[in-house]
Amino acid sequence: MNRQENIDLLNRYFTFMQQGEWQAAEDMYHDDIVIHMLGTTPASGKLSGKAAVTDDLIAEQVHAALVPEKIAFARKWKIMCADDDRVVAIMEGGGPTKAGDLYDQTYCEIFRFEDSKIIEMHAFFDTALAERALFENPLSRPREAGSARMEY
Repeated sequence: MNRQENIDLLNRYFTFMQQGEWQAAEDMYHDDIVIHMLGTTPASGKLSGKAAVTDDLIAEQVHAALVPEKIAFARKWKIMCADDDRVVAIMEGGGPTKAGDLYDQTYCEIFRFEDSKIIEMHAFFDTALAERALFENPLSRPREAGSARMEY
């Protein structure tokens, strides 16, 4: 694939997420996908294979903690750079949690493609927010209320 094809593929992926078309977004994962999640949260580490990503990470850890009808991933995204192998993007997403917190996350993600599918992703995100909102760890509360948002 070339640079523009990679950008177009990723824009389709984010559009599916924005529209809540989860199955269409998941269909864009290669069967052998590998996702590297930053940090030491329960969701962190290396996940290999489509089932580990869609069932274990997305369904059981992220979406399970959020109010289903209010999930809003890819509210906003921007492609930062791309080449024939990879695309780097910033994406915002989340929603209210079932426990009453707000998971309002910003991700920086590096994608690699194979056979017109996402085969690898590295995700960088606010791990303290994930600990607090998704995994109800009270020790990861911020010092001050509010959060800094990047303008891009």
